[in-house]
Amino acid sequence: MIIIYSSIALLLTSLYLVVLIYLMKGWAALRHPTKKIEAALLLTKVTLLIAARNEEENIRLTIEDILAQDYPKHLLEVIIVDDHSTDSTADIIRSYAPHGIKLLQLNEAQKLNSYKKKAIAEAIRLSTGDLMVATDADCRMGAQWLSSVVSYFETQNCVMISSPVNYFQEKSLFERLQTLEFSYLIGIGAAFIGNKRASTCNGANLAYRKDVFYEVGGFKGIDDLASGDDELLLQKVAERYPGRIGFLKQREAIVYTHAKPNLTEFLQQRRRWASKSTKYKDKSVVALAVCIWLFNLSLLVNALLGFYNVAFWKLFGQQMLLKFVFEAAFLMPIMSFFKRPGLVMLLIILSPIHILYFVYVGLIGNTSKYSWKGRVVK
Repeated sequence: MIIIYSSIALLLTSLYLVVLIYLMKGWAALRHPTKKIEAALLLTKVTLLIAARNEEENIRLTIEDILAQDYPKHLLEVIIVDDHSTDSTADIIRSYAPHGIKLLQLNEAQKLNSYKKKAIAEAIRLSTGDLMVATDADCRMGAQWLSSVVSYFETQNCVMISSPVNYFQEKSLFERLQTLEFSYLIGIGAAFIGNKRASTCNGANLAYRKDVFYEVGGFKGIDDLASGDDELLLQKVAERYPGRIGFLKQREAIVYTHAKPNLTEFLQQRRRWASKSTKYKDKSVVALAVCIWLFNLSLLVNALLGFYNVAFWKLFGQQMLLKFVFEAAFLMPIMSFFKRPGLVMLLIILSPIHILYFVYVGLIGNTSKYSWKGRVVK
């Protein structure tokens, strides 16, 4: 019985290592754009979309970064949707009207499960741009962010562009651990695109053609989940336009946001992200996620069975060593891209914690409701 179980555990470990090698190959396949059009020569009419709810502490800085973009002002439309904020978010946005910032306020009498998708869809309906660029109300970006995205769009013939997102200004070890884990997730999405597939992306830095959004039916069919305005839309576009989704591997295109300050908010966020996984159109990605979950479960089981038989601890040690070495090899070029290679050393701490977190979120993410922006959703 022990031999059979050990064989299964080693098989799952081998599968995980193969996945990591596949991801390393995908990240390496992504190339820094060799051709960049000067901002003044760009031609695309852009609508920048932001859905904001109770962001009075952050929205002003985000708007100031947008106004500081080097993108031609006559080609940029900014629409910020206030999602029933109970603080001064709407008033702050309204104060920027003289600078061309448009405020759209949701006024939904009927309760929705996905207010953010509704906000984005309404903004797109009123937009005049050809390229929709979405970010979040608590994000920061450099002055060349938008011009980098549009230059890539105009030179690479992509219908959708996923761009990098990273955490910054961490105040604790917990937040730095999140930065490493979040970079791992960003790397996975990027690597799949590098391998000409689509799995995940992040709505804080996502661009897509307006006509393509409507061609795939917008959020129809995925509007029953509070989350998924990014990854589930990516899946729909990938099905219609395989091979025409790009990842912009360029530092000027990075958007920065903050890690969660405490464990409760972190787990709520990750449960929200996990809730959309069963809706992926590419079921091979779902199957792969299940296999990775089973690998982490086997690690947890082996750690516990070691109290019964020391052989399981030996197996656990072998699995952990391989997991650490291969994850470090995957993360090092990603963290170098973000100019944070020193954080890879935190993998010694993160790796065992990640097992518990991954198993927990995988179980809870699709079985219960969670709190998001002051609402209980599913």
